[in-house]
Amino acid sequence: MMKIKSLFLLLLITNCAIAQQQIKKVLFIGNSYTYVNDLPALLSNAAQSTGDSVIYDSNCIGGYTFQLHSTNATTLQKIAQGNFDFVVLQEQSQLPSFPISQVQSSVYPYAKTLDSLINVANPCTETVFYMTWGRKNGDASNCPNWPPICTYSGMDSLLRMRYENMANTNSALVSPVGAVWRYIRNNFPGIELYSADESHPSLAGSYAAACTFYSIVFRKDPTAITFASTLDSTDAANIRNAAKLVTYDSLGFWNVGDYDVDVDFSYSYFSSTGIIFMNQTQNCDSILWDFGDGQQSNAGTPIHIYQQGGTYTVTLVGYRCNETDTFTLQVSTIQSGLYENQNNEVHISNISKSGIINLEGSLHEVKRVEIINPEGKIIYSSSSINNTIPLNANSNGMYLLNIHYENFIRPIKFVFSR
Repeated sequence: MMKIKSLFLLLLITNCAIAQQQIKKVLFIGNSYTYVNDLPALLSNAAQSTGDSVIYDSNCIGGYTFQLHSTNATTLQKIAQGNFDFVVLQEQSQLPSFPISQVQSSVYPYAKTLDSLINVANPCTETVFYMTWGRKNGDASNCPNWPPICTYSGMDSLLRMRYENMANTNSALVSPVGAVWRYIRNNFPGIELYSADESHPSLAGSYAAACTFYSIVFRKDPTAITFASTLDSTDAANIRNAAKLVTYDSLGFWNVGDYDVDVDFSYSYFSSTGIIFMNQTQNCDSILWDFGDGQQSNAGTPIHIYQQGGTYTVTLVGYRCNETDTFTLQVSTIQSGLYENQNNEVHISNISKSGIINLEGSLHEVKRVEIINPEGKIIYSSSSINNTIPLNANSNGMYLLNIHYENFIRPIKFVFSR
């Protein structure tokens, strides 16, 4: 097993260029890569310069790993408070770049442990994995035993891969500080990101981290930051622009917004004024339907009967963690005279025990057919119209066959029993 070189004295989607002041509470769990130059304070000062505010706490101990933090009383106590919008997790600087077998035993399990503790304390807190950077000229102390980290590029690429994996497998965010550093190294080589040990961040390196976290936490453009600490104004502007290009312009790539409430629904007719509404919302704790006729429901897949024909605006609102999302569609109830008692209308002539539906009638006028099961889910939909349809039913019960014409839908209810 490779050894960790102890380093004495070793993070926060939508367009928000103009937005109201935001206040975010952030807990930093890490080591000297976080406390050198006081990254939490830099983030707070950067946010303050835009009218936003960061209330922060931290437990950062030189050389500390996720494994050590997972049993550290102070870390556990701070996480258990549960009053943070974000908890930032920063692993020891070398460990995630080591051979995968070592990472799988010494990093990933403890990343999951910490993330689980965060979620137990407050399901609304978002975990942010702080992607660090490769050492300026690679990890010389471990190079002989693990050649991929002999260079900056090799070490940095492994760190990025492992941090992205931790975020993806734990449904968490990534703060891509290492990726911002690489952009700066490639495009502004005159900006020194490293301290003299070629590992820890210089003030410029920590400032780049603060600008990156600003985009993640507030979902805002970091070029709006006016705070520059004691950095050269041109260097600070170039660092902010790098954070914008890598982070803010690609928030979705770093999982920002992936776990927000996302409301959606579809619907299908089962009678002239009866509609089945199918909830397709994600990341939601509760919902509220408004059917547009004065009636509401909290059901997952409601069936609503309108008292008369007409067009109604149906709204579904989803709620989670003091956030809401809304989706609206207009539905028109079908006047029964449009499809009932028509000559040679399409109808079911037979349903076999094996689940084959036989249709008869003027199929050339049909645009699409679909079948909805007793749970309100579409189990068959096709615009290729034939005289036979495979039911593929898993259970007995009341089914709905919707015959779609150019301007209306003919619903046919039927019972299937093997």
